[in-house]
Amino acid sequence: MIRRGFPYLEPRSEPASEETHQLEREGYAVVRGLLGAAEVADLRAEIGGVFDREPPDERGSRSPEDAAMFRYAMLNRSAAAQRAVAHPRLLSVIEPLLGEDCHVIANTAWRNPAGHPGSHGGQNWHIDAGPHIPLPEGVRWPAEIPHPVFAIGVHLYLMDCALEDGPTGVIPGSHLSGRPPPRDRLLDDDLDHEGRKVTPLLAKAGDAGLFVSDVWHRRMPTQDGDHGRFFLQVHYGRRDIAQRLLPTDERNQLSPEAVARAGTERERRVVGLHPAFFYDG
Repeated sequence: MIRRGFPYLEPRSEPASEETHQLEREGYAVVRGLLGAAEVADLRAEIGGVFDREPPDERGSRSPEDAAMFRYAMLNRSAAAQRAVAHPRLLSVIEPLLGEDCHVIANTAWRNPAGHPGSHGGQNWHIDAGPHIPLPEGVRWPAEIPHPVFAIGVHLYLMDCALEDGPTGVIPGSHLSGRPPPRDRLLDDDLDHEGRKVTPLLAKAGDAGLFVSDVWHRRMPTQDGDHGRFFLQVHYGRRDIAQRLLPTDERNQLSPEAVARAGTERERRVVGLHPAFFYDG
């Protein structure tokens, strides 16, 4: 675990929550009862209003049906969402792993209708960017060294999420692999890492599911009785990781002249004009 010193990051000696320890050790955790009933109601109302009033954001190549399930940059659109991403109890869990100056890098609302699992890439086993410390096949992370965490995903549940609803599933300990999930097993319900199989993140409204960016995860298949899903997703990153609330072609730090001079794809990327990828949609 780490803390922000003066001015550099340094090892942390202060105590941390059990959820923090589990995140570091297993790659996931669930914070029960993070939000009260009134907070959940406010979030549901404000986020639901955004879905009802505003058209889907045009990001990537999703079908219209899939695009309708998402709204991005929610802290810009909802005061309740902005309050939620700064919840003190939530920050107390993630700050020992990312530093006290960590920030939101993406903030997307998900509303999956019942009986419509969608066809986006989250159905496959994947990691959110990285792996941040790639390891060759056959090399294991040393057990005596805590694995650093660079980004953490959080789902703030606005309705109950049971097994039939297609919850997020994680493979405990897979964040230590230094590798993405095997390409030939991206839809394999029996995927494991060193003998450990999927753990579904089952939740009640008001709970928060957390997972480090390098852990293998996916939306599990829905079953009969699927009620759909509704949650606010927040990705937090270390201060050194750029925000991705908006695509770089919409918001960047370049002058119009610099943009015009970037003629090739590599020239665009080197000045910061990246195509949408992880966290962007």
